[in-house]
Amino acid sequence: MSSSPAVIAEDLVKHYPGGRGGRGHDVVRAADGISLTVPEGSVLGVLGPNGAGKTTTVRMLTTLIRPDSGRATVAGADVVHDPQAVRRLIGVSGQYAAVDEYLTGYENLEMVGRLYHLSAQDSRRRARQLLEDFRLEDAADRPAKTYSGGMRRRLDLAGALVARPPVIFLDEPTTGLDPRSRGDMWDVIGDLVREGTTVLLTTQYLEEADRLADNILVVDHGRVIAEGTADQLKDQVGGGRLHVTVADASDIRLAREVLEGLGEGQVEVEEHTRELTLPAAGGTRTLVDAVQRLGDRGITVQDIGVRRPTLDDAFLSLTGRPAEGSEGTEHKTDQEDAR
Repeated sequence: MSSSPAVIAEDLVKHYPGGRGGRGHDVVRAADGISLTVPEGSVLGVLGPNGAGKTTTVRMLTTLIRPDSGRATVAGADVVHDPQAVRRLIGVSGQYAAVDEYLTGYENLEMVGRLYHLSAQDSRRRARQLLEDFRLEDAADRPAKTYSGGMRRRLDLAGALVARPPVIFLDEPTTGLDPRSRGDMWDVIGDLVREGTTVLLTTQYLEEADRLADNILVVDHGRVIAEGTADQLKDQVGGGRLHVTVADASDIRLAREVLEGLGEGQVEVEEHTRELTLPAAGGTRTLVDAVQRLGDRGITVQDIGVRRPTLDDAFLSLTGRPAEGSEGTEHKTDQEDAR
């Protein structure tokens, strides 16, 4: 992986008029000083709740909207002063597959090649190659409207790669896909990065960021509130937590007293699952102590273990909200995205 940056953004700002329908006098800060750096051949994952400003940031970096202030370059080209150069250097795949439903998969990709001014021969060759790479060759001559959601997403991503761009922007590329199709897309993205492509990925799926991203940016209310690797963000939450499930609900109160005696912190209880949790700064030592003390008091344990924080825990700690991680997507317009 190269250490030189493929994408640089410095204090990007984008404001919109507030109020209903954008007619109010308040200002909505869709992006309020976003800065980021993406080294060549790496993946930057951008996380944030709905309306945090993720899509607005991508739209500024891909020249779809102009920032109010700040500067950004993509593969050395300035997004404000040389947008045409930026567009020649990037591929973009958004939340919704941008394919022509009435064209076949092959015709969609060939058309993109011609739009990029590839020769007719090169466009045909590239279309066939990508259909094979994305395991769509058997459906190449079918209209895209007959494709499943996962197939359309793969075709859309293939379209973003026709011109072999060095930088790809993926705005929630797996939203709405079933787990198998999502896993297929992760494999495709991983292959791209191994071949040297730089990827900026916005997502609400924390597992996606955990698996794909070399570095993660957490955005909320138009600002970057945290940055680091997945492990670094998890470490901000603190050490691991001890999880104990007792076999008999009647033992919950006694188990709580025993665990509070460990001095590790407040014990949380889920009555319906019979699970007790508490901070376990001592790791396995805390686990061993808990097993011994619970056994000494005659409490039968159904399950016990020390688990380190997840990216979900880090996200909740940073934003005060759980990640959507569902079929939800950011709003369609810039104005709505800011909210």
